[in-house]
Parts: sequence; C-alpha cells; structure tokens
Amino acid sequence: MPEDAAGQVRDLVDGVYRAESRRVLATLIRLLGDFELAEEALHDAFVAALERWPRDGVPAHPRAWLVSAGRFKAIDAIRRRARFDASLQELARRLDADTKDAAGGGGDDEGVDDDRLRLIFTCCHPALPPDAQVALTLREVCGLTTEEIAHAFLTAPPTVAQRIVRAKSKIRDARIPYEVPSRADLPDRLDTVLHVVYLVFNEGYSASSGASLTRPDLSGEAIRLGRLLVELLPEPEAVGLLALMLLQESRRAARTSPAGELVLLDEQDRSLWKRDLIAEGTTLVERTLLSRRFGPYTLQAAIAAVHAEAPIGAATDWAQIVGLYDVLARADPSPVVELNRAAAVGGGPCPHRCHPGARRAAGVPPGALGAGGPVPPTGANGGRPSRLRARPQAHTAGAGAAVSRAPVARAAGRWRVRPSWIEFRHVRIGGD
Repeated sequence: MPEDAAGQVRDLVDGVYRAESRRVLATLIRLLGDFELAEEALHDAFVAALERWPRDGVPAHPRAWLVSAGRFKAIDAIRRRARFDASLQELARRLDADTKDAAGGGGDDEGVDDDRLRLIFTCCHPALPPDAQVALTLREVCGLTTEEIAHAFLTAPPTVAQRIVRAKSKIRDARIPYEVPSRADLPDRLDTVLHVVYLVFNEGYSASSGASLTRPDLSGEAIRLGRLLVELLPEPEAVGLLALMLLQESRRAARTSPAGELVLLDEQDRSLWKRDLIAEGTTLVERTLLSRRFGPYTLQAAIAAVHAEAPIGAATDWAQIVGLYDVLARADPSPVVELNRAAAVGGGPCPHRCHPGARRAAGVPPGALGAGGPVPPTGANGGRPSRLRARPQAHTAGAGAAVSRAPVARAAGRWRVRPSWIEFRHVRIGGD
C-alpha cells in the first residue's frame, strides 16, 4: 500500500479509536469477564488493526472486527500463560466456549448499547466508594487517562490509579455482576449513576480547589455522560439532569470576569448566554414534566429555565422560582436550598451579600448562591436526592399553590404544585 494510503488508514484507525474504543471495551468486558483482560485485549486489537488494515483493507464493520480480534488475542494470551499455570487452562477453555456465540452480536448496535449500559452501572455500583465510582467512570466510560483525571481533580496520578485498581479488584472479588439492573432495582441504581454524573459536573461548574473557578473539561465530560445515559436509558430524571447541566453550562461564558472573578447571576451579561443550550435544556424540562415522574434534578432544571427565560434580571418570575424551591425543599431538603429559596422570596439574588462564613457553614460552594448555580449533591438521603412523583390534580386556590402556569411547563398544562400532591420515596443508599 502506498505511504499516503497507509497514512490515511492510520488516521482512520485513530478515528475509530476515538469513536468506538469505549463501545469495544464494554463488549470485551462482557465477553471476557475481567476489566484488566479486556483492556489488554482492546490494546492488542488496535495494534492488530494498525498492522493488518493497511495490508488487507479496512473491514466493512470495524467495531465487530475489533471485538473479534480482541477476544482471540485474549484467549491466545491466556493459553500461552497456561503453559506455566495449569489453573489458566480451564479459564482458556471456558472463554473459548462462552464467547463463540456471544461474540456474534459484536456488531449489533442494540447489543453494544446494552454493553455500554452494563459498563456505566458497574462503574457506579453502590458497593464502590464514591471517589472510586467517579474515577472508574471517567476512565472506563469516558476514556480519560489516569493523568487527565488526576489533573482535573488536582490529585496525584498514583492516587487515582490506586482508586481505579482497588475498584476493579472489588468488582472482581465481590463478583459484582456486569449487568443492567432489573426494573425493580433500577430506580435506586439509577440514582447512584446520576449522582456520579452530577458530582463530575459540579466539580467542573464550581471547582472545589485550584486557581480556576471552573473546569470546562469536567463539566463537558459530565454533559457527554448525561447525553449517553439519556440515549441509552431515557428515564425522566436522567433527562432532567441533562437539562440542568445544559442550562447551567449555557451561562459559563458570563460567569467569570476577564480577571477570573465570579460574576453573579444578576450581574451577568446575558448576551453571552448560549441560546442553543438554553433552548435544548428548556425543551428537555418540558418533556420531563410531561412524564409526571420528575425529581430534584428536574426541579433544579426548571428553576434554571425560569432564570434563562428572563431577558433581564428584573423580569425574573421570582414567584414561580419560590414555588419550585418549595417543592425542592420537601424533595431534597438542605441548607443550600433554604438559602436559595430565601433569596427568591426577597425578589432577587441577595445571598451574595451574606457573610462568607455563613455561606461556608451552610456548605455552600463558590458560586452556588446568587449565581444561578446548581444545588450541590448533598441532602438528607445519604448525599443523593430523593425522587418525586407528581400527580396532576384539580386546581386549588390559596397560599399553598406553588407554581402557576409555569413557562417551562406549558406543554404540561396549567399546573399548581402543592405539597400534598407529592409522593416522596426516600432512597436507601449503599450496598446490601
């Protein structure tokens, strides 16, 4: 093959790696039953592609080819090791038998999507510590290197590497199943996944340490994760979380001054807000409210959408925001929610005038109050928000009416959300 053609193939392999490597890895983990073995197989498969595609041509289905090549490379490696370790002989025979039929679906999009869901839920399994969930998800699902994760969280790379190694060992030793949870277990497990994504976004939106107030790389990865989750499992609260992240991200350019200082919501140049993200986020909020099965993430997104619809700060519908905070305070009570609600009752973002010590005592991160920031993922339920189920009822007048004709919920009809209309299901956190 001419040198320029070989270079084109190498560029193609690089593109396939960026687009497909996480999908290939997810399938290999299912087929081989081991993270480390699957990662070695992934590496070997792409090496083989670099060697063979320039000579033999690019296969019609590159992803299926890579899955098959990785599987055979793994089995061959185990057979070589089995010459010196008899215990591996049975493993090689089992893998050979187990994967012959299973590999047939390597090019099937539905099967690959299932594998990606399995990978997400395994990385976010409640038996793993929260810091390990975050590190493992960024490494295996998003494909970030250990150094990139360490840099994003201002942590030493060996520390991040140890977290990932321990998490994989826990998955192997505890025999954590590589599967999508059953319908009965899905709500609790999905809460854990959403919590991990939310943690990543919050660290990018309002950095907890370091010189920079924000870290766009982290919030960008969180949004990418949110899109993937909604694509694979469009549950209402997953959609609500994606809406929240998009609406908050829309204001990034206006949140800091040229000097790198925080600009609060009422002082932001709204012409810098990204209207495409606002439109997408608002549409997702409306879609989720229609489901009548929304929760804290959707409520926060609705609050952000009300802010986003105001052309100037003075036009903000504070009455509606107070109503939404009333519901949020019952769904996921925290000092941050109460302080934000108090600001809304006052008709504007007054908390930026509060004493910094009071903000710290309430556990408020930089930029969370008066800047339209997301509520930090803390609460009465072990650090994760509880979920809601709202039921439409006949209109009831009186002081208890919290939301009336919400602009972000026109499609849902004329709403009045009252405490008695909310069913709370407190989520138990942790393993069995």
